[in-house]
Amino acid sequence: MSNVAPLPTESRRDEQAGLWVAKIDRGISESEKAELGRWLSAGPENYQAFLETAELWDDMDAISMLAEICPKPDVAKERSRKVPWAIAASVVLAISSAVFFVAGGDQIGQPSNVQVAGLAADVFSTEVGEQKTIELPDGSALSLNTNSLVSIKFTEANRFVILERGEIHVKVAHEPRPLSVQVGDQIIQAVGTEFNIEITSDHSIELVVTEGLVVVGLMEAPLTTLPEDKPVELAPTSTLVAGGEEAVIRHVKDTLQKIETEEIETEDIAVKLSWRNGNIIFTGETLEEAVEEIERYTAVEFVFLDEDSKQEEIAGFFKAGDVEGLLAVLRTEFEISYQWVGEQTVELAAGPGPE
Repeated sequence: MSNVAPLPTESRRDEQAGLWVAKIDRGISESEKAELGRWLSAGPENYQAFLETAELWDDMDAISMLAEICPKPDVAKERSRKVPWAIAASVVLAISSAVFFVAGGDQIGQPSNVQVAGLAADVFSTEVGEQKTIELPDGSALSLNTNSLVSIKFTEANRFVILERGEIHVKVAHEPRPLSVQVGDQIIQAVGTEFNIEITSDHSIELVVTEGLVVVGLMEAPLTTLPEDKPVELAPTSTLVAGGEEAVIRHVKDTLQKIETEEIETEDIAVKLSWRNGNIIFTGETLEEAVEEIERYTAVEFVFLDEDSKQEEIAGFFKAGDVEGLLAVLRTEFEISYQWVGEQTVELAAGPGPE
C-alpha cells in the first residue's frame, strides 16, 4: 500500500479551512483543537488558508485560536489575496424584500420539466404538484419544488436568483462569480456546491447544506439594483453552517433574525430532499403536520373534525399528490376515516368510520 498522499488542491484546502472556522464558531473540543493544530502545522498553505477565511468572516474567535494553537510560521508561502467570492464555489443567497427583476420572456408555466435560463432576466415557476429543473448558463442546476417561483439574471460579476415562493435545490457550478438567491429580507451566503432552501408556511427559511459551507448574515446595504461589475457584498458578521447541517432563520420582532443551527443525519437529509424524486416521506410526524406538507402538492384541502385525529403519528412513503393512496393508508393502517365534500375538500376524523 502506498504511503504517498495526494497534495490537497487549493479549493479543497479552502474548504477544510472553512470547516475548521465553522467548528470554532459553534464550539470546538480539546481533541479537535489538537487535530486542528496538526492540520495547521502540515504546511504554511494551510495556515494561510485558515487565516484568510477567518479574516474574511471577521471571526475573532478563530483568529485568537490560531495564535493560541499554532503561532505564525517563520516562513509562510503567501498566496495572492483571493477575492472573497472566489473561495471554493461561492454562492450568495441574498434575501431582500424588494424584487427588482423583470422577466425576459414568457417562461412561466412551460410544460417542459427541464428549462435553460438565458443571460437576460428570466422567470420560472411550478404549479401545485409540479417539479422542474432549470439548467443555468454556467452549468449550475436549479430544481424547483411544487408551487415555486424564481427570477434569474446573470451579469459579469454576479449570478442571481430571486426565490419569491416555494422551495429550491441548487447544485452550483464552480466559478469566481457568486450565485445569489434573494428571499424575503434576510441574507444567506453559501460557500460550497449544494444546498436546499425552503420558505415555510410561517415565513421562516429552512436551509439544508449537503456539501460545503454556508454563511448566514445580512447584506451591507439594501439592494436597489444588481451590481454589474462587483459581487453583492455581505455584512462582516455571519453564522457559518457546514455540510450536514440545517439552519432555520426566523424573524424576531419584524426586523431582527434568529438563526438556529443543528447537525442533521444523512437519513434526515434524504427525507427532506425526497421531493426531488416526487416522493414524500414521513417519519413520525403528526397527521396535522403531514397534511400541511401534503397540501403543498395538491389543490385538495383537508379539514379535521376532531383534535384527536390531528395528533395521530404517521410514518410511511407516499407519492407527492397521491391523495387517494394516502386516504386508503389512513383508513386501513391508522383508523382515520375520511369523507369527500365536493371535489376539493376532505374531512378527516379519528375512528374507522362507516363501512
